[in-house]
Amino acid sequence: MNNAIYLQALTEDQKGNWEQAHDLIQDLSSPEAAWIHAYLHRKEGDLSNARYWYHRAGKPFPTVSLSEEWEIIYQTLDRR
Repeated sequence: MNNAIYLQALTEDQKGNWEQAHDLIQDLSSPEAAWIHAYLHRKEGDLSNARYWYHRAGKPFPTVSLSEEWEIIYQTLDRR
């Protein structure tokens, strides 16, 4: 899948448009979408839902800050 939708979701989140970011990825089933979905729910404070999505993404629950995680996700997906 083209990473443009993932990068768009992350950009929307950075602009403060959490709902728009969530809408862009919520129906996608890829591990990348699950990772962004997890991050968004972690940011929202819904940690049990976030844990579910991190598991779906095959990622451990992060120990870095939200801003650091955003950078990691963006940089990882921007390189693909």
